[in-house]
Amino acid sequence: MTDLPRLIAPLFTLALVIITPNAVADNNRASLLDVYRQAVQHDAQLSAARHDYLAKRESIPQARAGLLPTLNAGSTVESVRLQRDEPGLTRTRSNSVFQANLNQPLFRADRWFQLEAAHASTSQAELELEAKEQQLILNTAKNYFETLRALDLLAASKAEEAALKRQQQQAQARLDNGASSITDVLDAQAAYDNASANRRLAQRKVDDAYEGLSRLTNQDYSAIEGIEHQLPVALPAPCDANAWVSHAVKQNLALQASQYAVIAAEQTNRQRKAGFAPTVDAVASWRKGDNDGFGYSNPTDFGRDGYRGNVAQGSIGIELNIPLYSGGMTRSQVREATERLAQSEDEREDRRREVVQDTRNFYRAVNSDIEQVIARRQTIRSGQASVKANQAGRDLGSRNTADVLNAERQLYAAVREYNNARYDYIIDTLKLKQAAGMLSPTDLHDLALYLNKDYDADRDFLPPQERNMM
Repeated sequence: MTDLPRLIAPLFTLALVIITPNAVADNNRASLLDVYRQAVQHDAQLSAARHDYLAKRESIPQARAGLLPTLNAGSTVESVRLQRDEPGLTRTRSNSVFQANLNQPLFRADRWFQLEAAHASTSQAELELEAKEQQLILNTAKNYFETLRALDLLAASKAEEAALKRQQQQAQARLDNGASSITDVLDAQAAYDNASANRRLAQRKVDDAYEGLSRLTNQDYSAIEGIEHQLPVALPAPCDANAWVSHAVKQNLALQASQYAVIAAEQTNRQRKAGFAPTVDAVASWRKGDNDGFGYSNPTDFGRDGYRGNVAQGSIGIELNIPLYSGGMTRSQVREATERLAQSEDEREDRRREVVQDTRNFYRAVNSDIEQVIARRQTIRSGQASVKANQAGRDLGSRNTADVLNAERQLYAAVREYNNARYDYIIDTLKLKQAAGMLSPTDLHDLALYLNKDYDADRDFLPPQERNMM
C-alpha cells in the first residue's frame, strides 16, 4: 500500500488545481470547488482520520522491533561493609561494575505473526483513510446541494406566498365589488397565512444548511453558486445493476478494508497459537568492574596474594525457552483470537451484503430520479396551465377562489418536487459512485461546469422556459 504523502497529495493537488480563477472571482459567492478545497484543509473528521492512520502505521516498526536485536548498557556503583565479631574486624570497600547485554531473537514465531498482522492492520487503516476522503467528497456535495435545495425551497415558498397574497387581495376586491363571498376571502387569507408560515420555516432551513457548510469547512458563507437546469440527467453507465454490483464488490474501499481486517485477525490468531512454541535467542554480555563486584574477594581466585584491580568478563550463548504452563493465559488468548477472527469474517460478509444492497438501491434511485425530474417538470407546465385556466374560469364564473388557490398550491408543490428530484439525482449519483469505489474529486469538477455564479434563487428556482410562463 502507498504511504501517506502519496495517498493525500493527489487529493490536495486536484482540489487546488481545479479551482479556476473564475470560480473564486466573486468574493461573496462560493463555488462547489471552493467549499471542497476548504473542506480538505479544515474538515476535523478527515484530519482526525489522518492522525489515526499515522498512529496505526507505527504498529509495523513496533512489531518489527521484536525481531531485531536489543542492546542495553548500564552500571552499578555500591559500597560494601564487612564486619566480623571474632576477632573483631570491620572493612568497607566501594566497587563499580559496567555492563552491556545483547539479545538477538533467532526463533520467535509469535513476533513474526505479529508483524504480519501489523502490515494487514496498516493496509486496513490506509483504505479506511481513503474511504474517509471519499466520504468527504460526498459530504461536500451533500452539504452544498442541500443548501441549494433549501434556497430553492425558500424561493418557491416566497413566490407561493406572493401569489397567494395576490389571490387574497383579488378576493377582497371581488368581495368589495359584490362579485364573491366572504368565504372566498377567508379561504384566500388562510392559504396566504399557511404559505407565510411555510416561508419562515424554509428560511430556517436555509440558515441550518449554511451552518452545515460552516461546520464542514470552518468558513462562513452568505451565498453560493447555483446549479443550472441544463445539467444533464443521464442513465448510469453501464445501464446494468449487476455490472455496478460486480464493480462495487471489487472496488468498494470499506469492503477492501474489511478484507484486511480478516487477514489481520488471522495473523493475530496465529500469533496467539505460537505462544505454545519454544523460543530461541542468541545472548551476549560483557561486564567490567572491581573484583569485589564480581565476587573475587578471595585471594586464591587470583593467586596467593590476591588481586585488587578491575576484572572484565564476557559471555555468549544460545538461550532456549520452552513454555510449559502460564496459568491458562495462552489458551485463553487463543480462544479470544479465534472468536475475533470469526467476528471479522462475519463483519466482512455483512459489509459485502450492505455494499450489494446499497449499490442496487442507489442504481434504482438514480433511474427513478431521472424519471421524477422529467415528470415533475412536465407537472410544472401542467400546473401553470391549470392556474391560468382556473383564473379564467373564476372570471367567467365557472370556477371559484378555492379552485384557484388549490391550483396555485399544486403548482408550487410541483416546483418543490421538481427541485427535490434534481438534487436527489445529483446526490444519489455520487452515492452510487461511492458504493462502487469510483467517487473522486473529478466528479465535483464535472458538476462545477454547470454552476452559475450569477445564480439567483428567487429567479432561477424555475427552469427558464417555465419561468417565462409565471
